[in-house]
Parts: sequence; structure tokens; C-alpha cells
Amino acid sequence: MALQLTDYVMRPGNCTAGKPVRVRSNFFEIQSFPLQVVHHYDINIDQANAPPAVYRKVWKQFEDTGGKGILHGIRTIYDGRKNVFAPKPLNLGPDNSGQYEVELQDSDNIGSQTKRTGGTFRIRIKKAGEIDMDELRLFLEGSARLTPNCLTAIMILDVLIRHVPSMMFATVGRSFFTPQERRALPNGAEVWQGFYQSARPGVGKMMINVDVSATAFYESDKLPEMTVKILGRRTVDELRRGINDRDRAKLEKAFKGLKIQITHRGENNKRKYKILRLTPLSAERTIFEDQEGKEQSVAQYFLKHHNLRLKFPFLPCIVVRKEMFLPMEVCEIIAGQRFMKKLNEKQTAEMIKFTCQKPNIRANKIRQGYNLLQYKNNPYIQQFGMSVNSEMTMIKARVLPTPQISYSSASQDGTFTPVGGAWNLRGKKVAQGATLGSWSVVNFHSQLPNPAINRFVRELCQTFVDTGLNVVNRNPPITHGDPQGSVDRTLKEAWLKAGSTAKATPQLILCILPNTGVPLYAEIKRVSDTIIGISTQCVQSKHINDAKKQYCANVCLKVNMKLGGMNMFLSSSQIPFIAEKPTIVFGGDVTHPAPGDMNRPSVAAVTASMDARASRYASAIRVQANRTEIIADLANMVKELLKSFYQSCGQKPERILFYRDGISEGQFSAVLKNEVQQIHSACASLDKEYKPTVTFVVVQKRHHARFFPVEARDADRTGNCQPGTVVDTEIVHPFEFDFYLQSHAGLQGTSRPTHYHVLYDQNKFSADSLQELTYRLCYIYGRATRAVSIVPPAYYADLVAARARFHRRGENWSDTEATSESLDSEQQMASFAAVKPELQKVMYYM
Repeated sequence: MALQLTDYVMRPGNCTAGKPVRVRSNFFEIQSFPLQVVHHYDINIDQANAPPAVYRKVWKQFEDTGGKGILHGIRTIYDGRKNVFAPKPLNLGPDNSGQYEVELQDSDNIGSQTKRTGGTFRIRIKKAGEIDMDELRLFLEGSARLTPNCLTAIMILDVLIRHVPSMMFATVGRSFFTPQERRALPNGAEVWQGFYQSARPGVGKMMINVDVSATAFYESDKLPEMTVKILGRRTVDELRRGINDRDRAKLEKAFKGLKIQITHRGENNKRKYKILRLTPLSAERTIFEDQEGKEQSVAQYFLKHHNLRLKFPFLPCIVVRKEMFLPMEVCEIIAGQRFMKKLNEKQTAEMIKFTCQKPNIRANKIRQGYNLLQYKNNPYIQQFGMSVNSEMTMIKARVLPTPQISYSSASQDGTFTPVGGAWNLRGKKVAQGATLGSWSVVNFHSQLPNPAINRFVRELCQTFVDTGLNVVNRNPPITHGDPQGSVDRTLKEAWLKAGSTAKATPQLILCILPNTGVPLYAEIKRVSDTIIGISTQCVQSKHINDAKKQYCANVCLKVNMKLGGMNMFLSSSQIPFIAEKPTIVFGGDVTHPAPGDMNRPSVAAVTASMDARASRYASAIRVQANRTEIIADLANMVKELLKSFYQSCGQKPERILFYRDGISEGQFSAVLKNEVQQIHSACASLDKEYKPTVTFVVVQKRHHARFFPVEARDADRTGNCQPGTVVDTEIVHPFEFDFYLQSHAGLQGTSRPTHYHVLYDQNKFSADSLQELTYRLCYIYGRATRAVSIVPPAYYADLVAARARFHRRGENWSDTEATSESLDSEQQMASFAAVKPELQKVMYYM
């Protein structure tokens, strides 16, 4: 019996579809790596829970002082935690273990209340094993499985390339950041440019994936100036009257845990502390007892003991340990502390400007990163016998042929082949236009007069009709709503007006919003999706007085899908897998709350196609425990959607294609065991004999592979690869069925291809057939007139999960940083309302 190389799916032969092109990719080939045995040692440094940077300093000191006679010039590499690897055995004596003491100069003493970073450290070393690196070579050549030993071998290469940079730069995960190229962000943050690197297996060889990355840090500034930025004021003087409770809470949240140094004891005595909290009162009103038992304020103390008259006595003090208060003006934030909170809107916009780089600029930056990360003159890399190519890898890619898409046959050019991944709606009618009879308008903008609204509705209706919808009622009733009032009451009133005007069940409420604020939008969606059960279409008030045709057409695409229409489709001959037999295409995703929020639940969403064209989708939602990756109730969600398919098509699907978003490599085996099993059990629960064939594909956007066209003629106008560029050689898995597909046309910056990895396949796809089907589906994403970057069922699942966040009762949307400590996780989950059954069958989330 042949050796089974993988639990997943082997790559099913070579591909031929498409036009061959050459692209460069940001992978640098490892031309040689150690094939001998590498020695693995377990390290214990006797200060539990210190940051890796401290441990690295201790190990470096151990190495620099001769390694107590055990190193003998051997260059060991250290992962900053428990593991040291050596190219030769260390001289540890007969029982292969030892204990050593290292003196470390105290260069970073952060107050006595935190971990010490200086003094004497005890290191315990014990041999853990030997790693046969040749096993990795066999895996890369496709003649051995990925064993735990192979995974450790890959980890060794990762530790090896990170060993030197991690002692020189600020380290976050697999990235290294330098303050050389930094830019201020609003509210006291700044963005630093950095480089990501990772050792990754390719076909027959190891590669290093190098990319540009960016992350936010706190600005190193004096605390009063920082206070001004965080509270969005212009000067400290604006705070002379004191800080109200709400601002104080906001400040305390921002400052808590930050490391600061004091400036009032001179350059050589800049003691470091961690901020615990703020005092409730200002420096001039915060009273404490000094050593002689006399009561005095912090401001008085600083005048008496340090001859320092405070400039800002009206600001609160920071508390750095029990009964130790420091005025803000003698504290500055230590540089290089990562900003861990969720960025607000303005910060995010600035961050995107900083990170958005044209492909040629990004490629040059990556080359700079190659030099900065020191692969060349690195004594550790040299002693391990590794060498790295200095050129980005050249790859054979293919550009798949563009599909033909079809609108209504009543349109001019109803069926056509788009050029450059985008098209427009001029002269086109949707494939199946819905009928809009019973609807109404709610205006939440107090300054908009009725005539302007009527004009806009006329223009919108005309576009609806031109685009192929059947509008029965062109004069919907208008309700005026207060954005601060009861949205629930307003929408119910609009629903009743729509019904009584048209004498029919209401289909749609059009809401005019005063601005892009989240709270009102969230409340409209919560009420309409979970209480009333009607589709809503929100429009911004700025479009009312100047309704552009293009804008109205885009609104029309969304409305048609919400009402159960179909905008466009692919002919059956282009999607044989879906059209030949009854086939259901699923998309699945789990979204998690913002970083640091350990209370709010995660949301799982599944969407499923409901017709032979894979254009209409129904959906299901579940809330589940915080940060759980597996879809816990997938079996019941799939069962619901299979029933809906049967009701819609009158047939049971014979084939299932499931695109699963939001999964990292480390979770592949858990997902295969759990979720694929749940899909099978959902089918069996409907009928023991019902056994459709299942294919399960993981969709990944969070990776660092980028492609750069070599020839100008192979680039689009943004300098990116053309839509339809597919890569399944060199940088993909040595033998499993995976590929990169860049299905969209770039708009700005460098396009990110999507990575598809097949974990399970009973439908026996050829590589060409799955790549082409996936690419073609990207052209029928309902609300756009361009090919999208990720296959639509997965895209829709993402939209459904994002929408479900709005279905929570009592959420505070106005404070983006609010966490939810007040409810436990059971109550949290119970506070989400279910979407009305009648909406689950239509695409209300568009």
C-alpha cells in the first residue's frame, strides 16, 4: 500500500487553463539549509513570565561571556522562551544538563512593582532531543509526510532567521519594526514601518516569505501633551477647568499599563514605572501623608521637595504603585510600546494611507527588508550552513480566461465578456427584476424638505425601472424620524403606512441617514432584521439633493437582491459543476470581537446558494463562545439551509461545495475532523440514505504572499497582476491541493491574492476545474459591477456575520472602545436577537 502523504487532498496533476505569464513573488529561496542533525535544548530562566526580550538579553549575555565553557564558539539560536537549537552538541557533561548564573546589567528597571530586568539570573539547560533535518528535505520533495519532526525543523529555520533581528528591533509576532519611517496617527498613536518574515515550505524547497508590515505604537510624548491628543483638544489650557468623569475614564483606559519614565530627577535618574490608574482629583487636590505624617497635596510636595512649581496642577496624577502619585508633567511615555487597542475611524484612515503602496514601491521596500533582516553576513545563519537567494522568486503563473456574464436578454449586450475585471450598467437590465409595490421612506435628517425627498424618490424609481425592476408604487409614504428617538416606533409606523397605502405586505423601508455614524444604522438594522422582519435600504442624506445615475444604479442592485431578484448570472455551460446536477454552494465564516474584548461572543455565519445559477443565497447565524474558531452548531445550520434549498428548487442537492473563510493553517485538522463531520451528519439527519458528495475548501486572505508582474504588458493600469492570475507552483504546498488566485482588478496599493486550500474532496475536482469555477463565481457578486477578490459565498458569509453584530440589544455603538464587562458570556449570547425567518431566505444583508 502506498504511503499516505496527507490527511487532506493531494494536488490532482498539472494545470493547463489560461495564458502563461511570469511574475515575481516576495519569497526568497533558501538555497541550502542544514541537512545534518540539529541539537535541541530545553531552557529555563528563573524568572517566570518575563518578556522574551529580557530572556534574549540574558541568553546573549551568557553567550558573550563565553557560555561557561559549554559553547566553545558554537552559535546557538534562541526563540526567546524555552528552546535553544545548536548546530553541534553542547558540552554539558554525561547527563546532558547544567545550571549556570548570568549577571545582567539593570538597564531597564521599571519600578519595583514589576518584573526585574537586571541582576543575577539562573539558567537551567537540558538536552531535549535531536532534530533530523533530512526529514524536512523528504517532505519538500513529496516523499514523506509532514511529521512533528518536520514542523520542528521548519521552526528551527524560523528561529534562525529571527535570532539576529529580534535583538535589534521591536518585535511583534513574526514582524520587526523600526521607528525610522514613522508617521503620526490621530489621538496619540503613530504607525511604524516594519518587515514580516517567515520560513515556509514550497515545492521542493524552503522559502522565506518577506513582506512590508505596519503596526501602531504609542507616541513617546509627555503625558500632558498626550492627554490633549487622546481627548481631541488643541492645548492643555483647554483643560484648566478640570476633566469631567467621562474624559477621565477615557484617559485612564488609554494610559493604564503604559510604561513611563520620570524627568524631574535629571538625565541620569530617569526611573521607569508602569501606570496603574489615575487619581480621581487633580494634582493640587490630591492629598497624602508624607513621612512625617503631615498632609499635603502632590503639587505642594513637588514645590517643597523638588523646587518644581507645577504648570498643570489642574490635571490628575498618575498612580504607579500604592500611595505613589506622579504629576503628569514629570512623566513621558517610553518609546516603542505597541498600541494594542482597536484603532478608531480617523486612525484607521491614516493607517491605510501609510500602508497603501503601489506594487513597484512595495517590491523595492521588500528588497530593503531583505537587506535589513541580515541573511547575508549573519554568523548564526552561516554556522548552520544556510544560504538565501537575494532575488525574489520568479514564478510561472497563468491568467485564466474571463467568463461571459449575462444580464437580461432585453438589454443591449445582455451577455458580454468584461475587460479588466470591471464593467458598468449602462443600457443593461437585471436578469430578473423584482416587483416593488409596498414600501415607504423614513427620513432621519431634520433639515431635508419633503420636495427634495420626492425628487430623489422619483429619480430612484426611474433608475429602478430603467434597470429592469417593476415599480408599482412610485409615491411611497414619507415618515420623519428622530435619530435620537425611538427607531423601533418610527420603523413600525413606516411599516404600517406602507401596508395601508399599497394594501399589501410591506417589502422595503428606505431610510435616509444624516451621517455615516454607526449607532443609528445599527439600530435600524436591529429593528428591521430581528423585530419587524423587513428589508431596509439606507442612503446618505448628501446624495438626496444630487442623485447621480451611478449611485442610484448601485442602490438598485442592492434593492433587487433584497427583494429576491437576480442581477446577473453565468450561463450553465460555464459552471457545469453547479448546473449539471443539483448542487449547493456554501460559504462559512466566524468573526471575533475586537482585540482585548474577552467577553463578547464570536459570530458564526453560513450562507448557501438556492438556485442552479448560484446567484441567490439564504443564510444562518449563530452566536458562540468568545474566540472559538470552529462553527459549533454547523450541523443544524447546514440542515436548515438544505431544507431551504429543497423548498426553493424541489430537489435535494447531490453535491456540496463549501468555501470556509477565517481559518488558519493550525486549525486545518480540527476543522476537517469537526466541520466536515458535521456536514455529513446534517445530511444523515435528514435521511440516513442521503449522502451528497462534499468538497471543503478553506479561503485565506490573511497571508503575506504578493505577486508583481515582470512584463509591463502583463500588468493592469495600477501595476498589479491582471484579474484571473493564478499561482499553483513554487510557493504553494509541496504536494497538497492549494492555489493562489487574484480574481479582482486592483484599485489602489498592491493587490492581495486569495489562497484556496482544499481539505476534503469527494467530487474529484481537477485543479483547472476548481480554479476556473472559483474565478468565474467572483464575477457574480451581487452588489458590484466588478470581479471581487474572494469567492462570493464566503464574501456573503462575512457580510452576514458583520451584520449580526448589530443584532445585540443594548450595545453602545457610540463608544467604539467600549468593552462589555457588565454581562457574563451567557448573558452576552442571550442578548443577540434572531433574524426573522422570512428574511433568512433573502439577501437582506446586501
